[in-house]
Amino acid sequence: MKTSTLISVIVPTYNRADALSVVLDACARQTDRYFEIIVADDGSTDATRRVIERSRRQMPIHLEHVWHPDDGFRLAEIRNKAIAEARGEYLIFLDGDCVPQPDFVAQHRALAERGTMVTGSRILIGRSLTHLVVKNKVSLYGRSLVFWLAQRIKGETNKLLPLFVKLPRWPRRPERSFKWRGIKGCNMAAWANDVAIVNGFDESYMGWGHEDADFVVRLHNAGIRRKKGFMATEVLHLWHEEAPRDRADRNRQRVLQCLSDRRIAAQTGLAQTLAKARSDADAVVAA
Repeated sequence: MKTSTLISVIVPTYNRADALSVVLDACARQTDRYFEIIVADDGSTDATRRVIERSRRQMPIHLEHVWHPDDGFRLAEIRNKAIAEARGEYLIFLDGDCVPQPDFVAQHRALAERGTMVTGSRILIGRSLTHLVVKNKVSLYGRSLVFWLAQRIKGETNKLLPLFVKLPRWPRRPERSFKWRGIKGCNMAAWANDVAIVNGFDESYMGWGHEDADFVVRLHNAGIRRKKGFMATEVLHLWHEEAPRDRADRNRQRVLQCLSDRRIAAQTGLAQTLAKARSDADAVVAA
Protein backbone atom coordinates (compact mmCIF):
# COMPACT_ATOMS: atom_id res chain seq x y z
CA MET A 1 0.00 0.00 0.00
CA LYS A 2 1.17 3.53 -0.78
CA THR A 3 2.41 5.67 2.10
CA SER A 4 -0.12 8.32 1.02
CA THR A 5 -3.12 6.02 1.71
CA LEU A 6 -4.86 6.95 4.95
CA ILE A 7 -5.45 4.10 7.40
CA SER A 8 -8.17 4.13 10.08
CA VAL A 9 -7.39 2.18 13.26
CA ILE A 10 -10.66 1.25 15.00
CA VAL A 11 -10.30 0.49 18.72
CA PRO A 12 -13.35 -1.00 20.50
CA THR A 13 -13.46 -0.51 24.27
CA TYR A 14 -15.77 -0.93 27.23
CA ASN A 15 -15.03 0.39 30.73
CA ARG A 16 -11.34 -0.39 30.72
CA ALA A 17 -9.87 3.10 30.74
CA ASP A 18 -6.49 2.08 32.18
CA ALA A 19 -5.83 -0.44 29.40
CA LEU A 20 -7.11 1.96 26.73
CA SER A 21 -4.67 4.60 27.96
CA VAL A 22 -1.77 2.20 27.37
CA VAL A 23 -3.07 1.27 23.91
CA LEU A 24 -3.51 4.90 22.82
CA ASP A 25 -0.02 5.72 24.08
CA ALA A 26 1.33 2.87 21.96
CA CYS A 27 -0.60 4.17 18.94
CA ALA A 28 1.03 7.57 19.42
CA ARG A 29 4.47 5.91 19.19
CA GLN A 30 3.93 4.26 15.80
CA THR A 31 6.70 4.54 13.22
CA ASP A 32 4.06 4.96 10.48
CA ARG A 33 2.26 8.24 11.21
CA TYR A 34 -0.32 8.45 8.41
CA PHE A 35 -3.36 7.03 10.17
CA GLU A 36 -6.27 8.08 12.34
CA ILE A 37 -7.71 6.45 15.45
CA ILE A 38 -11.41 5.92 16.14
CA VAL A 39 -12.30 4.64 19.60
CA ALA A 40 -15.49 2.57 19.32
CA ASP A 41 -16.93 2.88 22.82
CA ASP A 42 -19.68 0.38 23.71
CA GLY A 43 -21.18 2.54 26.47
CA SER A 44 -18.29 3.22 28.87
CA THR A 45 -18.51 5.67 31.75
CA ASP A 46 -16.80 9.06 31.93
CA ALA A 47 -13.43 7.55 32.93
CA THR A 48 -12.97 6.38 29.35
CA ARG A 49 -13.97 9.76 27.94
CA ARG A 50 -11.40 11.48 30.15
CA VAL A 51 -8.64 9.16 28.94
CA ILE A 52 -9.57 9.89 25.31
CA GLU A 53 -9.66 13.65 25.88
CA ARG A 54 -6.27 13.57 27.57
CA SER A 55 -4.80 11.45 24.76
CA ARG A 56 -6.29 13.75 22.13
CA ARG A 57 -4.47 16.75 23.64
CA GLN A 58 -1.14 14.93 23.63
CA MET A 59 -1.38 12.85 20.48
CA PRO A 60 -0.02 13.86 17.05
CA ILE A 61 -2.61 11.57 15.41
CA HIS A 62 -6.25 12.46 14.66
CA LEU A 63 -8.41 10.79 17.34
CA GLU A 64 -12.20 10.37 17.31
CA HIS A 65 -14.50 9.01 20.02
CA VAL A 66 -17.66 7.19 18.88
CA TRP A 67 -19.97 6.27 21.79
CA HIS A 68 -23.43 4.88 22.36
CA PRO A 69 -25.31 4.18 25.62
CA ASP A 70 -24.63 0.98 27.53
CA ASP A 71 -27.36 -1.46 26.51
CA GLY A 72 -25.61 -4.80 26.82
CA PHE A 73 -22.91 -6.29 24.59
CA ARG A 74 -23.16 -4.41 21.27
CA LEU A 75 -19.62 -4.76 19.90
CA ALA A 76 -20.70 -5.28 16.28
CA GLU A 77 -22.93 -2.19 16.35
CA ILE A 78 -20.31 0.15 17.81
CA ARG A 79 -17.74 -1.16 15.33
CA ASN A 80 -20.14 -0.34 12.50
CA LYS A 81 -20.68 3.15 13.90
CA ALA A 82 -16.92 3.67 14.00
CA ILE A 83 -16.58 2.37 10.43
CA ALA A 84 -19.21 4.90 9.36
CA GLU A 85 -17.01 7.69 10.77
CA ALA A 86 -13.74 6.38 9.32
CA ARG A 87 -12.02 8.43 6.62
CA GLY A 88 -9.37 5.86 5.72
CA GLU A 89 -9.35 3.60 2.67
CA TYR A 90 -8.03 0.78 4.83
CA LEU A 91 -9.34 -0.28 8.24
CA ILE A 92 -7.36 -1.93 11.03
CA PHE A 93 -9.29 -3.39 13.97
CA LEU A 94 -7.38 -3.31 17.25
CA ASP A 95 -8.96 -4.05 20.64
CA GLY A 96 -8.74 -1.56 23.48
CA ASP A 97 -6.71 -3.98 25.62
CA CYS A 98 -4.22 -5.00 22.91
CA VAL A 99 -1.00 -2.99 22.89
CA PRO A 100 0.46 -2.57 19.39
CA GLN A 101 4.20 -2.78 18.79
CA PRO A 102 5.78 0.39 17.33
CA ASP A 103 5.73 -1.01 13.78
CA PHE A 104 2.16 -2.34 13.97
CA VAL A 105 0.63 0.11 11.46
CA ALA A 106 3.72 -0.06 9.24
CA GLN A 107 3.55 -3.87 9.10
CA HIS A 108 -0.16 -3.78 8.24
CA ARG A 109 0.56 -1.26 5.50
CA ALA A 110 3.29 -3.52 4.09
CA LEU A 111 0.91 -6.50 4.03
CA ALA A 112 -2.10 -4.63 2.58
CA GLU A 113 -3.00 -5.75 -0.92
CA ARG A 114 -6.14 -5.32 -2.99
CA GLY A 115 -8.37 -8.37 -2.90
CA THR A 116 -7.04 -9.49 0.47
CA MET A 117 -7.60 -8.97 4.18
CA VAL A 118 -5.13 -9.61 7.02
CA THR A 119 -5.80 -11.54 10.23
CA GLY A 120 -3.09 -11.18 12.85
CA SER A 121 -2.36 -12.87 16.14
CA ARG A 122 -1.61 -11.85 19.70
CA ILE A 123 0.90 -12.36 22.48
CA LEU A 124 -0.85 -13.06 25.77
CA ILE A 125 0.30 -11.02 28.78
CA GLY A 126 -0.31 -12.46 32.25
CA ARG A 127 -2.13 -10.92 35.19
CA SER A 128 0.94 -9.73 37.12
CA LEU A 129 2.66 -8.12 34.13
CA THR A 130 -0.64 -6.54 33.07
CA HIS A 131 -0.97 -5.01 36.53
CA LEU A 132 2.52 -3.52 36.26
CA VAL A 133 1.71 -2.08 32.84
CA VAL A 134 -1.69 -0.51 33.58
CA LYS A 135 -1.31 0.39 37.26
CA ASN A 136 2.40 1.09 37.69
CA LYS A 137 2.87 2.44 34.15
CA VAL A 138 5.70 0.00 33.39
CA SER A 139 6.44 0.35 29.68
CA LEU A 140 6.77 -2.68 27.40
CA TYR A 141 8.78 -0.69 24.84
CA GLY A 142 12.39 -1.57 24.14
CA ARG A 143 12.54 -4.39 26.67
CA SER A 144 15.49 -6.73 26.33
CA LEU A 145 15.47 -10.42 25.54
CA VAL A 146 16.50 -11.04 29.16
CA PHE A 147 13.36 -9.23 30.38
CA TRP A 148 11.09 -11.24 28.12
CA LEU A 149 12.81 -14.53 28.94
CA ALA A 150 12.13 -13.81 32.61
CA GLN A 151 8.46 -13.12 31.83
CA ARG A 152 8.23 -16.34 29.84
CA ILE A 153 9.71 -18.37 32.71
CA LYS A 154 7.19 -16.79 35.10
CA GLY A 155 4.32 -17.61 32.74
CA GLU A 156 3.58 -13.93 32.07
CA THR A 157 3.72 -14.31 28.28
CA ASN A 158 3.11 -17.17 25.88
CA LYS A 159 5.36 -16.10 22.97
CA LEU A 160 8.76 -14.51 22.48
CA LEU A 161 9.84 -14.94 18.86
CA PRO A 162 7.35 -12.44 17.29
CA LEU A 163 8.77 -9.71 19.55
CA PHE A 164 12.20 -10.01 17.95
CA VAL A 165 11.69 -11.53 14.49
CA LYS A 166 9.51 -10.02 11.72
CA LEU A 167 8.75 -11.68 8.39
CA PRO A 168 6.64 -9.14 6.46
CA ARG A 169 7.09 -10.77 3.04
CA TRP A 170 6.77 -14.38 4.13
CA PRO A 171 5.52 -16.29 1.03
CA ARG A 172 3.02 -18.41 3.00
CA ARG A 173 0.91 -15.45 4.10
CA PRO A 174 -2.03 -15.94 1.68
CA GLU A 175 -4.06 -19.00 2.69
CA ARG A 176 -4.35 -21.58 -0.06
CA SER A 177 -7.50 -23.05 1.46
CA PHE A 178 -9.74 -21.01 3.73
CA LYS A 179 -9.75 -21.79 7.45
CA TRP A 180 -12.03 -19.85 9.75
CA ARG A 181 -10.44 -21.01 13.00
CA GLY A 182 -7.88 -18.85 14.74
CA ILE A 183 -9.44 -15.54 13.72
CA LYS A 184 -8.70 -12.81 16.25
CA GLY A 185 -10.87 -9.69 15.99
CA CYS A 186 -8.34 -7.86 18.15
CA ASN A 187 -5.93 -7.70 15.19
CA MET A 188 -7.25 -7.73 11.64
CA ALA A 189 -7.53 -5.41 8.66
CA ALA A 190 -9.48 -4.98 5.43
CA TRP A 191 -10.16 -2.39 2.73
CA ALA A 192 -13.07 -0.10 3.54
CA ASN A 193 -14.74 -0.83 0.19
CA ASP A 194 -14.66 -4.57 0.90
CA VAL A 195 -16.09 -4.01 4.38
CA ALA A 196 -18.97 -2.09 2.80
CA ILE A 197 -19.63 -4.92 0.33
CA VAL A 198 -20.19 -7.40 3.19
CA ASN A 199 -22.24 -4.82 5.16
CA GLY A 200 -19.74 -4.58 8.02
CA PHE A 201 -20.21 -6.57 11.22
CA ASP A 202 -23.44 -8.46 11.83
CA GLU A 203 -25.31 -6.83 14.71
CA SER A 204 -27.75 -9.74 14.96
CA TYR A 205 -25.13 -11.78 16.82
CA MET A 206 -26.05 -11.92 20.50
CA GLY A 207 -23.45 -12.05 23.27
CA TRP A 208 -19.77 -12.88 23.04
CA GLY A 209 -18.36 -15.15 20.41
CA HIS A 210 -17.51 -15.54 16.73
CA GLU A 211 -18.97 -12.35 15.26
CA ASP A 212 -15.39 -11.64 14.12
CA ALA A 213 -15.21 -15.02 12.40
CA ASP A 214 -18.56 -14.30 10.72
CA PHE A 215 -17.08 -11.04 9.36
CA VAL A 216 -14.03 -12.83 7.93
CA VAL A 217 -16.13 -15.68 6.50
CA ARG A 218 -18.35 -13.22 4.63
CA LEU A 219 -15.29 -11.46 3.22
CA HIS A 220 -14.07 -14.87 2.06
CA ASN A 221 -17.48 -15.57 0.49
CA ALA A 222 -17.16 -12.26 -1.36
CA GLY A 223 -13.85 -13.39 -2.90
CA ILE A 224 -11.46 -11.64 -0.52
CA ARG A 225 -8.42 -13.78 0.32
CA ARG A 226 -7.22 -14.09 3.89
CA LYS A 227 -3.56 -13.31 4.60
CA LYS A 228 -1.79 -14.22 7.83
CA GLY A 229 -0.26 -11.47 9.93
CA PHE A 230 1.86 -14.01 11.81
CA MET A 231 5.38 -12.83 12.70
CA ALA A 232 4.57 -9.28 11.58
CA THR A 233 1.60 -7.62 13.31
CA GLU A 234 1.40 -9.31 16.74
CA VAL A 235 -0.17 -7.27 19.54
CA LEU A 236 0.33 -7.64 23.30
CA HIS A 237 -3.02 -8.72 24.74
CA LEU A 238 -3.37 -7.53 28.33
CA TRP A 239 -4.93 -9.97 30.79
CA HIS A 240 -8.63 -9.73 31.68
CA GLU A 241 -11.35 -11.92 33.08
CA GLU A 242 -13.04 -14.02 30.41
CA ALA A 243 -16.41 -12.83 29.16
CA PRO A 244 -19.47 -15.10 29.58
CA ARG A 245 -19.50 -17.60 26.73
CA ASP A 246 -23.02 -18.97 26.97
CA ARG A 247 -23.79 -17.96 23.36
CA ALA A 248 -20.50 -19.17 21.87
CA ASP A 249 -21.74 -22.56 20.59
CA ARG A 250 -24.83 -21.09 18.92
CA ASN A 251 -22.76 -18.32 17.34
CA ARG A 252 -20.25 -20.88 16.10
CA GLN A 253 -23.06 -22.78 14.35
CA ARG A 254 -24.13 -19.53 12.69
CA VAL A 255 -20.62 -19.04 11.33
CA LEU A 256 -20.56 -22.56 9.92
CA GLN A 257 -23.96 -21.97 8.31
CA CYS A 258 -22.75 -18.68 6.83
CA LEU A 259 -19.77 -20.48 5.31
CA SER A 260 -21.99 -23.25 3.93
CA ASP A 261 -24.54 -20.80 2.47
CA ARG A 262 -21.78 -18.55 1.06
CA ARG A 263 -23.62 -15.58 2.50
CA ILE A 264 -21.94 -12.22 1.92
CA ALA A 265 -24.02 -9.47 3.54
CA ALA A 266 -24.59 -9.04 7.26
CA GLN A 267 -28.23 -9.46 8.27
CA THR A 268 -28.13 -6.18 10.20
CA GLY A 269 -24.98 -4.22 9.60
CA LEU A 270 -23.24 -1.16 8.27
CA ALA A 271 -25.95 -0.11 5.80
CA GLN A 272 -28.57 -0.13 8.54
CA THR A 273 -26.26 1.86 10.84
CA LEU A 274 -25.75 4.50 8.15
CA ALA A 275 -29.49 4.64 7.40
CA LYS A 276 -30.31 5.15 11.07
CA ALA A 277 -27.68 7.89 11.39
CA ARG A 278 -29.20 9.73 8.40
CA SER A 279 -32.69 9.33 9.84
CA ASP A 280 -31.58 10.68 13.21
CA ALA A 281 -29.85 13.64 11.54
CA ASP A 282 -32.98 14.43 9.50
CA ALA A 283 -35.07 14.29 12.67
CA VAL A 284 -32.76 16.81 14.37
CA VAL A 285 -32.97 19.17 11.38
CA ALA A 286 -36.76 18.85 11.25
CA ALA A 287 -37.03 19.66 14.94
